[in-house]
Amino acid sequence: MSATIDETRLNTNPKKFVVWLFLVASIMVFIALTSAVIVRKGAGNWHAFALPSLFIFNTLVILISSGTLYGSFYAAKNTEIAKARLGLIITFLLGIVFLVGQWQAWIFLNHHGVFFSGNPADSFIYVLTGVHAAHIIAGLCLLLHAIQGTSGKYTPSVYNYRIQIASIFWHFLDILWICLYVFLLLNQ
Repeated sequence: MSATIDETRLNTNPKKFVVWLFLVASIMVFIALTSAVIVRKGAGNWHAFALPSLFIFNTLVILISSGTLYGSFYAAKNTEIAKARLGLIITFLLGIVFLVGQWQAWIFLNHHGVFFSGNPADSFIYVLTGVHAAHIIAGLCLLLHAIQGTSGKYTPSVYNYRIQIASIFWHFLDILWICLYVFLLLNQ
């Protein structure tokens, strides 16, 4: 897109609407998965295990990433493009750290006898955190799109729009992870 993008096209927000639809669909998926955990746990033969302490670290990482993204959004609103870009890059890197932390948590679980193909409790931990990790990858793609928007080729309304879409999605992932982590703590 060029710097001469039509401002009225941005006001129709079709991409934002699609993001909101995707978030609603994602909520439905996670409600279905958490409901399946509750139902299956009630059926018995549930293997209790301690959650990896890396999940606490990942929770802190994703909370910090939401803070850096908020700072980026605020900087973009004030047309401080360099600060906005830096905030986006830091958020992106923290997203990578989160994914590496998830991978390390899965390795930890595996070394402690919690396997994907084992007890249903074991399988659910991988499915829940894996689906969330897939959403993080999608969020990273949106962050890259927003970073590219701050390259100087676009008008402030365009990069603000990209940052806004990435922010909506990323903050959702933050809230979702906290809900999942609390759910896992209560159902371990």
